Amino acid sequence: MCGIIGIVGKNGENVVPKIIAGLERLEYRGYDSAGVAVVSTKDGDNGKIRRVRAAGKLARLKEKLESIDLQGNVGLGHTRWATHGKPTEENAHPMMSKDVALIHNGIIENYKELKFSLEADGYVFESETDTEVVAHFLQRELDRGLSPREAIRNATKTLEGAYAIAVIFASMPDTIIAVRRNSSLAVGFGDNVCVGSDAGSLSSMCDEVTYLEDGDSVEISNNGVVFFDKNFEKVERPRVKTERTGLAVEKNGYPHFMLKEIMDQPVAIRNTIARNSIDSSILDGVSKILIIACGTSFYAGMVAKYWFEKFLKIPTDVEIASEFRYRNPIISDNTLMISISQSGETIDTLSAIEYVRSNSSCKTIAIANVKNSATVRASDLVFYTEAGVEMCVASTKAFTAQLTVLASIAFCKNEFMLQQLHNVPTLCESIVGLSDRMKEIAEKIHNYSSAIYLGRGALYPIALEGALKLKEISYIHAEGFAAGEMKHGPIALIDDNVPVIVLCPKNSLFEKTVSNVQEALARGKNIFVITDAEESAMSSGVTTIPMLSIQSALSPILYSIPLQLLAYHTAVLRGTDVDRPRNLAKSVTVE
Repeated sequence: MCGIIGIVGKNGENVVPKIIAGLERLEYRGYDSAGVAVVSTKDGDNGKIRRVRAAGKLARLKEKLESIDLQGNVGLGHTRWATHGKPTEENAHPMMSKDVALIHNGIIENYKELKFSLEADGYVFESETDTEVVAHFLQRELDRGLSPREAIRNATKTLEGAYAIAVIFASMPDTIIAVRRNSSLAVGFGDNVCVGSDAGSLSSMCDEVTYLEDGDSVEISNNGVVFFDKNFEKVERPRVKTERTGLAVEKNGYPHFMLKEIMDQPVAIRNTIARNSIDSSILDGVSKILIIACGTSFYAGMVAKYWFEKFLKIPTDVEIASEFRYRNPIISDNTLMISISQSGETIDTLSAIEYVRSNSSCKTIAIANVKNSATVRASDLVFYTEAGVEMCVASTKAFTAQLTVLASIAFCKNEFMLQQLHNVPTLCESIVGLSDRMKEIAEKIHNYSSAIYLGRGALYPIALEGALKLKEISYIHAEGFAAGEMKHGPIALIDDNVPVIVLCPKNSLFEKTVSNVQEALARGKNIFVITDAEESAMSSGVTTIPMLSIQSALSPILYSIPLQLLAYHTAVLRGTDVDRPRNLAKSVTVE
């Protein structure tokens, strides 16, 4: 999930400040360490490659650069999510050999064999990473008399795995060479020519972007940009306009981005409804729906299964993208595939789309929050969520916006339900007002080490999502269960030290869920029920969180919000880094 950026400056410009600005836009991809390398223009360096790296978040690198005079007209920057090797400065990118510096997103699957060969040839390794293997491989090719271009081509024929790599060579001080293999990469054109993991990292500097196709490589210099296809033949690649934006994403007075983004949801949902008017013709000839997603997006897909089967009467399967293609599933041509990805760059979801397209002629739809992202470009049709930039790693407004798009599809033949959907943003404006109440609940549970979430029907996936939010940012172990399954095992976990959070709207399953509440209450004292029923409908000893009533099918959107608030306040009380939780990245771009 690492973020990479490279910039070729104009007229002798020092590109280091712009590289740092690009890394600020990429830190959502990883914040274990960061680094910069340039072909130095400092007096006395004579074009040597210099680098500065730091473990930890980008702020550590920025502090370090304040005392180091790093200057260069061509440079690379990297923010790391650790795969091979711990998050230390030694394992931070850029990786270097004598005449080479490079940055990398992805995994080199055959790095062990290559490392053994390189060590046998006398190349010494200083890190635990697979990336350093690439640096030494390129150096060996140079030492054998090959040109940088030839070295890159031999590397792409040898390396196995998914990767995006950008390289600078001491012998080509005005050029960046970059390669893409099953990992997103874009070239930006504007004040400078840039290469980056995605268009977002380039948008503050570039008016136009070219997306590399799989297998492409590119050479970037002030003399121009040359693209090569997987056969190393020169090719033309189209440019698309990009909206030039600064980094200006502010907390607007909130202590954390997560809380701001929770409060953004009424507007995000309202804008998403306005953006997506679904033509029911997309369902013509469809006899099955297949939803592919990961993590929080997968739970949105689980909710949609309930909606699609109830309102569209179309059988629906929901698949975890990382598992999907490895079981060689059979895809019929009359299937409608829907992929869900907030970033649009999730590698497992993108690979699933490619599998479906290779094994059927079925229609593919992408639901994404980022324009021109990889899943969008790979799909026949796209519906955008209008969540805006989501800075917190834990998804909140993007999730409810995804639910909103999925509801719009599910209700595209039901005018009554569409009208009910239009009421949701106003109801959400009241629900975000539960923040203080959920803080009170957080004060009761934040010292426990485990928690259980229960829900029935379309609220079962919301129980899973609520548990995920709690463990993502507070590091409390939490599990979500279908409430009816509690007696089949999970009830053994319940005691006075395990809080139980129950989603209990007053719908056709209300009485059954109340029975589950009573079963939990008989075994533990910390039972919290989120419900629109009268408090008198609950047993004494249960703590209730009052909700507004809503048409039953739409309760998943509304009931997501108090669970987000509970996770947020619990994490704050536990003193964790709410917006940047440990070991996580916003976009999962490696398997």
